[in-house]
Amino acid sequence: MPNETILVVDDEANIRDLARLYLEKDGYTVILAQDGAQALKLVQENELALIVLDLMLPEVDGWEVCRRVRADSNVPILMLTARDDDIDKIVGLEMGADDYLTKPFNPRELVARVRAILRRTIGSASGNAGDEVRQVGEVTIDPKSREVMMGDTRIPLRTKEFDLLLTLVDHQNIVLSRDQLLDLVWGYEFYGQTRTVDVHIAHLREKLGDSLAIETVWGMGYKLVSSQ
Repeated sequence: MPNETILVVDDEANIRDLARLYLEKDGYTVILAQDGAQALKLVQENELALIVLDLMLPEVDGWEVCRRVRADSNVPILMLTARDDDIDKIVGLEMGADDYLTKPFNPRELVARVRAILRRTIGSASGNAGDEVRQVGEVTIDPKSREVMMGDTRIPLRTKEFDLLLTLVDHQNIVLSRDQLLDLVWGYEFYGQTRTVDVHIAHLREKLGDSLAIETVWGMGYKLVSSQ
């Protein structure tokens, strides 16, 4: 997807330069920020396709950058964490990140993650697959506009939340394992980090309340139970 602009935010120059080298080689336009304050300024000044965001930043840390970006934008965020602790990843996902990568990372994996996120985001927004409106009870899901309505009320969902909901709706009453959901929604091997699915399921349940029944099938995965 040439000419898509990606913001890489990291206080380590070698990581910024390495990410830019590989992303530009893949056809992306890359801009760089070395701290959170600079990142927020560039977010306001540029139309971004994606943000690669380190969590441990000077001045304004990655958590705060993510929070402020999510306050008024759904631009995909791929966060970088130097720790392999689940808590960092889960908190980052809960704050609105779409994906994560643990440092040190293989730059080819970074490019693969970026491709996958943008393929999902842009491809879905373009209506490339399954344009038909889905209706489950009082919930209406429109893949073309990527809008979810509960009666007359619009339910704002982030990119992966929408994709996950659509996948569950298209497999009503079928149990999908976490690995299957990772493959169907994220579109690539996620190295077994299935807690990502749990976090996004929790978001959907919180936002949709009792209007949809997403059941946990212990030891197996999740299924959306049709109300019809």
